[in-house]
Amino acid sequence: MGSDQGADDERPSHAVHVDAFYASIHAITVEQYAEFTREAGYGAPAIRDLPMVVTPAHESAFRELAAPHVWRGGDPPRERARHPVTLITHADATAYCRWLSGRIGRLVRLPTEAEWERAARGGRDGARYPWGDDVDASRANFLPDPALKRHRGTRPVGCYPPNELQLYDMAGNVWQWVADWYRADAYRTGENRNPRGPGSGTLRLVRGGSWVTHDVDQLRCAHRHKVPPDTYAYSIGFRVVYSDDGTS
Repeated sequence: MGSDQGADDERPSHAVHVDAFYASIHAITVEQYAEFTREAGYGAPAIRDLPMVVTPAHESAFRELAAPHVWRGGDPPRERARHPVTLITHADATAYCRWLSGRIGRLVRLPTEAEWERAARGGRDGARYPWGDDVDASRANFLPDPALKRHRGTRPVGCYPPNELQLYDMAGNVWQWVADWYRADAYRTGENRNPRGPGSGTLRLVRGGSWVTHDVDQLRCAHRHKVPPDTYAYSIGFRVVYSDDGTS
């Protein structure tokens, strides 16, 4: 994982062992999350207190772009049932994992950074993107032209070809929460077997880029995108993993 050609916090590129795990083949969808909100009585995705990443100058644009993703009266937008759920905080994602764990009798969780990167790379060790080394607009939902931002959005899961592990949208569509706290030097001082990152921190991590990503560098498998813990957006979702051994 990592990249010697990437940002400082991606260095050094290093070999990591992760034990076998299962990953959801796509990000959790609106219809999947709706089942959780109904059964658990959990709050539906909405615009709440604005996250730290939204400055006063950007509030109007944030609200406009978030509006199609808001659930009205607790009900999900029907036309978005197969889209990845968005407006999800890290705490929301872990709450879903707890609910699903109880429902299926397995310990479901967010992937670690190492697990996420293993899943993203598939069988292509060292590749820049889940499909290879070159940007390919037919492989992911991102934003080649920023001027089109208000005319684009998430797409239903499974619209683009999967990677070699048959996982969809490991790049683009929505950023994906991972379990780890962010630390800039994690790759220089961390463990090389099942690394789980620092036990605490001030920033969290999302991976993979999204439909609003126009800097294709952020679609790379190695890119680490740090955000405040209170972050939620119309471009952030999550996928889940579990291990046969019940690893938490």
